[in-house]
Amino acid sequence: MSSAERRGVTDLHVHIQPWHQLKPAVAEAMRRGKEEHWERLIAMMDDPKALLDILDAAGIWRVGLVNYPSPDLMGFTDETNQFAAQYAAAAPDRLLPYGGVHPRFTNDPEGQVEGLLQLGIRCLKIHPPHQLFPANAYTMGLEALGRIYRRCEERGLPVMIHTGTSIFPGARCKYGRPMELDDVALDFPDLVIIMAHGGRPLWMDEAFFIMRRHRNVYLEISGIPPSKLLEYFPRLHEITDRVLWGTDWPSPGVRDLRLNLEEFLALPLSDEGKDRITRTTPLELFPQR
Repeated sequence: MSSAERRGVTDLHVHIQPWHQLKPAVAEAMRRGKEEHWERLIAMMDDPKALLDILDAAGIWRVGLVNYPSPDLMGFTDETNQFAAQYAAAAPDRLLPYGGVHPRFTNDPEGQVEGLLQLGIRCLKIHPPHQLFPANAYTMGLEALGRIYRRCEERGLPVMIHTGTSIFPGARCKYGRPMELDDVALDFPDLVIIMAHGGRPLWMDEAFFIMRRHRNVYLEISGIPPSKLLEYFPRLHEITDRVLWGTDWPSPGVRDLRLNLEEFLALPLSDEGKDRITRTTPLELFPQR
């Protein structure tokens, strides 16, 4: 794929965050394996042009900037929302800011969702293993979570929900099961749900079932090595209209954007399917403004 052909490729899952807020043990886990490039990565978190240069070299047009509050585990406060909005303002046609409302810490779920919209946030991120509740915790008494989902449904704000494990200190991996999204998709049928990571590496069958059962659920494949993708999802060719490409870069284990894209494009999927996953469907969900 030439540079011109790659225009339009969207990586819906990169971690451009205020890493200066990370707790020391979390920062050390993030740094592991990236020691040689750590200072450059830290600097990039304050320099959108540096990120855009990397995207240009990788042949990637747009990225989703994953941000969410997790003050007690990761260290991220609500300021991560302002960070994402300000960073994305440097190139709004190429940078999609994500943000979040933490249901265990909010006194005004609807108001905070409205605040995200006013900032220009394009997607709300829920991270159960890092925010320490299951995705359907509103059925167990966490009322604020249901109110967040409801307001996002009413306002047309997509919600990305982490599924699968996490290696960071203190993360509760039991909250990463995709099956919890069955309740969410049933109770909020008009809410666009992006199921991040496809339940990897333990619950891919659950993720595939949930996505096929609910038309409002999309399977996002970041954090899965492309070489493993068809092993994890051997019927991926059947569902390319609701699959979204992402890398999870620069999280642990994801070292190179261009290589990840090239390995994905080399998979034995149809050209139409690859185009759907990397360009068409992301643009439908997140149209240019």
